[in-house]
Amino acid sequence: MAGLIEDYGLIGDMQTAALVCRDGTLDWLCLPRFDSPAVFAGLLGTEEHGFWRIGPAVGGDAGSRPADRRHYRGDSLVLESEWDTPRGTVRVIDFMPPRDGAPQLIRIVEGVSGRVPMRSELRMRFNYGWVVPWVHKVEDRTVAVAGPDSVWLDTAAETYGKDLTTFSDFTVSPGERIAFTISWEPSHKEPPAVADPEGSLEATEEFWREWVEHCTYHGPYRDAVVRSLITLKALTYAPTGGIVAAPTTSLPECLGGVRNWDYRFTWLRDAAITLSSLLRTGYREEARAWREWLLRAVAGDPENLQIMYGIAGERELGENELTWLPGYENSRPVRVGNGAAGQLQLDVYGEVTEALHLAHMTGLARNDYASLLQLKLIQWVEKHWDEPDEGIWEVRGPRRHFVHSKVMTWVAVDRTVKLIESGDVDGPLERWKDLRETIHRDVCEKGYDKERNTFTQSYGSQELDASLLLIPQMGFLPPDDKRVIGTIEAIQRELSTEDGFVLRYPTSGADDLGVDGLEGEEGAFLACSFWLADDLAMIGRVDEARKLFEKLLSLRNDLGLLAEEWDPKAQRQVGNFPQAFSHVPLIDTALRIEALSPATAAV
Repeated sequence: MAGLIEDYGLIGDMQTAALVCRDGTLDWLCLPRFDSPAVFAGLLGTEEHGFWRIGPAVGGDAGSRPADRRHYRGDSLVLESEWDTPRGTVRVIDFMPPRDGAPQLIRIVEGVSGRVPMRSELRMRFNYGWVVPWVHKVEDRTVAVAGPDSVWLDTAAETYGKDLTTFSDFTVSPGERIAFTISWEPSHKEPPAVADPEGSLEATEEFWREWVEHCTYHGPYRDAVVRSLITLKALTYAPTGGIVAAPTTSLPECLGGVRNWDYRFTWLRDAAITLSSLLRTGYREEARAWREWLLRAVAGDPENLQIMYGIAGERELGENELTWLPGYENSRPVRVGNGAAGQLQLDVYGEVTEALHLAHMTGLARNDYASLLQLKLIQWVEKHWDEPDEGIWEVRGPRRHFVHSKVMTWVAVDRTVKLIESGDVDGPLERWKDLRETIHRDVCEKGYDKERNTFTQSYGSQELDASLLLIPQMGFLPPDDKRVIGTIEAIQRELSTEDGFVLRYPTSGADDLGVDGLEGEEGAFLACSFWLADDLAMIGRVDEARKLFEKLLSLRNDLGLLAEEWDPKAQRQVGNFPQAFSHVPLIDTALRIEALSPATAAV
């Protein structure tokens, strides 16, 4: 059985990523890309679906208990786990070097004290655990082959096969280091080069050390911000600049339920807000790469903007179910692909335009096609802003006139008006000023409940929605507007858990379907909880904001990682992991609280 979601650590090479459990088990790895079929899919099934465990051998088994300590090496993505055993202490160093050729995952076992018996158990299963590969020796290397894929194991340790698994039993003494490397290569090509584990470790640490040096944030939450930035960098597909929402699929939003989705794609919304955080903390190159990805993905067809694309800009993301996988803690179905790619979500026009606007305002080199794209997007918004859509939360129920969607169309028009006013592009300035006013008036008249003094989820609805917290952050209304304050307080009353965290919206009960058309409930949405902290700071309740923010920081696992949601009943992280949409607002809230704190303002 897989560990708790928060039991996992992330390693990656900015083209794919792996999850390593506290007990030294690697339960998730897709090769060669984030969205490729998994070689280890034990996270969504059992050990029969693939895993790789390295740990102290106790009674002939590895990984009998979790490591006593684990941490990342400084500001890097190199993970160290240590076990104290009756025979001594041992350390396992896990990492993936930034790719220059075949993807590699390296595990170095290091003796710290005593003589510790160790075991490696490697069970590769291709196509999400469905295919058992042919495993055999080629000289002193072990290779697993099935169809188009081959994975090569290199180690100086002796290996043997048993029960369709590759084992290695060995002992490490103080200062002794034994490395294991797996490398992927198309099966029709020559074998990949044998890795240099020690040289790769040094180069990987140096890469992350140099990257982190560019961070311009030095505030009181620097450790949390830097770890979130490293996580966002790890979720970036380096060859194209696309950013995945998470490296996993089908980790449930409700344990045992059906809210299980594939997040290994680039959502324009998630990528745009990620870009904003990177720009605010000094990472212009990532912003430039994402803008180029966007222009390629949308090229030739901006009128049919999708809400998400593949990491190289692919448009077809058909959704299927993997029926042979039982799912994480029996949460079915396990899905690959995402049918929401065909939805209409008007808010993405606002997020993309806001990201392009921020890039322009922070001095990113001008790109004429980016400006042209922005104008074309607004031409589309002008014709369609008043249509119902599926909204930010990708509901699978009927379309509605979601207030947040309308607000973000206002953002799209507002930022474009500002671009024209700057003199950098030409456009129908007065007409779009009128459009901006029309959308604003429409939202305030149809999306606001005067009796309760709150904006609502959609026109004519009585329900609330945490996305309304973005109204002041987007500049739609000032923070001190009574309607903004009323909305914040209504969300605190009606969508907050006992711990003060925020639900996205009311979901279904036991016997009915909610606005999203799905059964079951879900946990508190971490991004929304960070948004509440932002709003509290903006309306002057900075101490309350800081208290909520620090409570949210306490939900991170011991490695500083967050999933999508927090289950207040089970007191666990739930949803895909780690989640960009949680780490981005963590960064933004840290920056906002520092900027609005009285001590900072006095300086």
